[in-house]
Amino acid sequence: MKFQETKLAGAYIVNLNLLQDDRGFFSRMFCREEFQQHGLVPDVMQGNMSWNKTRGTLRGMHYQHDPYQETKFIRCTRGAIYDVIIDLRKDSTTYQEWIGVELTADNRTALFVPKDFAHGFITLEDNTEVFYLVSQSYQPGSEGGIRWDDPRFNIEWPLKPTCISPKDAAWPDYKD
Repeated sequence: MKFQETKLAGAYIVNLNLLQDDRGFFSRMFCREEFQQHGLVPDVMQGNMSWNKTRGTLRGMHYQHDPYQETKFIRCTRGAIYDVIIDLRKDSTTYQEWIGVELTADNRTALFVPKDFAHGFITLEDNTEVFYLVSQSYQPGSEGGIRWDDPRFNIEWPLKPTCISPKDAAWPDYKD
């Protein structure tokens, strides 16, 4: 795997190292030792999959409160998403900054998200599937969220959402 640190410390774009031959290719998509070599905690407690029927479906911006913060390793296995993360670590030099990364089935790019980040995505194609590994089991009483269009972050989404859950639409603006 090829790890590329983003401008948000601890968040990595991860690309595959393809071993190709006449059959196609083989690649690791997750290796505990390689994550540890980059100082990342690769604990996996749960695997989640999201199927999204239509282009413009927005999910997010989600996070978990202490002590259930999650690291996430996200890959789009069908279709395409614009994946967004926001650094919510108050002691970070990139506190409240965000990045967006296009993850597609074709580019096979993944994103490693440290704990104490908000995460969300919008689908760029119909019938999009997203698979992610998380370091904690979901705890409903510990979930938090930020509205996708909170003016504090001014996220530049590539398109306006056409499908969003009432819960995600109702998240409040972020407060320190």
